[in-house]
Amino acid sequence: MEEGHESRQRDRLRGETGTVRKDWGGRLSVALAYPNTYRLGMSNLGFQVVYGLLNSLDHVVAERVFYPDEPEDPLLSGRGKGLRSLESLSPLIRFHAVAFSLPFENDFPNVLRMLEWGRIPILQDERDERHPLILGGGVTAFLNPEPLSRFFDAFFLGEAEAGLHVFLEAFHEGLARSRDRKSLLLRLSGRVPFLYVPSLYRPVYGPSGVLESMEVLAKDAPRAIHVSRDAESGPPSVSVIRTSETEFGDKILVELGRGCGRSCRFCAAGYIYRPPRVRDREALIKAVEGSLGRTSSLGLISPAVSDTPGVEEITGRILELGGRFSVSSLRADSLTPDLLWKLEKAGQKSIAIAPEAGTERLRRVINKHLTEEQLIRAVRMIASAGRFTLRLYFMIGLPTETQEDIDGIVNLVKRLKHHIIKESRGRGTIGAVRLSVNCFVPKPFTPFQWHPMETTASLKEKQKRLRKAFTKEGGVTLSLDVPKWAYVQALLSRGDRRAGVLLQRVHEAGGNWRQAFRESDVNPDFFVYRQRGVDEVLPWDHIDHGIAKKHLIQEYRRALEGKESPQCTVGRCDRCGVCGTPSE
Repeated sequence: MEEGHESRQRDRLRGETGTVRKDWGGRLSVALAYPNTYRLGMSNLGFQVVYGLLNSLDHVVAERVFYPDEPEDPLLSGRGKGLRSLESLSPLIRFHAVAFSLPFENDFPNVLRMLEWGRIPILQDERDERHPLILGGGVTAFLNPEPLSRFFDAFFLGEAEAGLHVFLEAFHEGLARSRDRKSLLLRLSGRVPFLYVPSLYRPVYGPSGVLESMEVLAKDAPRAIHVSRDAESGPPSVSVIRTSETEFGDKILVELGRGCGRSCRFCAAGYIYRPPRVRDREALIKAVEGSLGRTSSLGLISPAVSDTPGVEEITGRILELGGRFSVSSLRADSLTPDLLWKLEKAGQKSIAIAPEAGTERLRRVINKHLTEEQLIRAVRMIASAGRFTLRLYFMIGLPTETQEDIDGIVNLVKRLKHHIIKESRGRGTIGAVRLSVNCFVPKPFTPFQWHPMETTASLKEKQKRLRKAFTKEGGVTLSLDVPKWAYVQALLSRGDRRAGVLLQRVHEAGGNWRQAFRESDVNPDFFVYRQRGVDEVLPWDHIDHGIAKKHLIQEYRRALEGKESPQCTVGRCDRCGVCGTPSE
């Protein structure tokens, strides 16, 4: 059986191009771990970029580790060899560091399983000099690392392009001086301003259980950890490894831009990746030309591809070179007939736009800056451009949402479908409409970080209403997420270190969340359903993204009043504080 597992590993390597193999001699060894399957990990551009950055340094060797496709594989049992790297089948304990990429909160339980399968104690304070440092990075790490703080030695907060080399240099030098973990972590904390070492901090709770402060335990540890941010002039991020075993087939992914200036109040990426950065047009064209030398198909990645200046020129160049492409997401108000024509020529089968809410009132609450007229214009343009499947993304449970807003989703979809049929009549090109309706989860560093999540019972009732409304609506397919998993996501994104206690209970209960909640003294509703005061200390307040808290408070109040705010204008305003001192 173990031979079968290792054979699958070798088959995967044979199916890759761009894999890096290095001799370990004298090099800093890093196991780059993804807490989900190979297919999902290799579909993540950020994971691929970090792999490329690590291996671009001569003194570093990085190999990949994934959550196994078959968790019950005997290889992982007490008698088996345990979890090993893909490139050399090396055990995790052999590496200097195991660095987890953490893009999704619901993958957190997999981290603990991977540590256990790798023969590494899951708790930070139970490890010694025989064990690698356990590091975390990725978007959830620099939103709120506290629920994972019991298990990690340190978190890299921010964008790898901006500071990974700084950390690795300090780590390499620190290991040469001493292998003592406490001394090494203290030295790294002092030298690397974006490195968060949880053991150097202690939360202080009040009588009611509310967090009152984060006590700094070491003299040299910073009071605030400043998130690293990639320079605007940085080159476009591109897939390092190509393999057909991804969600995108064998496409090479090219990042057109990072962050978004639309200022939607629910979107964490729109705040923590400020200022939004669009890569240089000439650099993007060079990146797609170079990528087409490796493959014939590209995936263009950006929060809103249609917002990218010069996107028609970039996509036109791909077609000129005989390539094909697909896009991640589009904005209804920046779609153009030319871009849609190019998408049709490139073989794109579906177009995704996100109204998010069914009424204009609620879209003002979330600062979506999107009217029904703009949506109608967009779907008519899509219907006239080709036989696309239209994907519409909505959320339920948004702040101030009423039953009228839920009914508004139904009414809006019916009106949009009517315009699609009207535009397509006589041409036989009517495409399907697919709805994806997700439960809203309030996120750190957004104006809704103080707002409670709606109860799972209420969300289920709203889902039931939507399901009933669309059952007899021909040509419309409805997809709903699971409220209980949205609840878990809210717990792990908004909790403090006590949420980590719950996470450990879940691990010990074999993944049974209900049993863990029942047996724990920690009440998860305290983190998920409680309205928080704007003067309350939040678990992530010691992380500095450059965004003024008073700006988020002002945006939250404007949201509750149903008022829109201007979109982000990089370098030309001082409202949030990222580009300068925030205004009153």
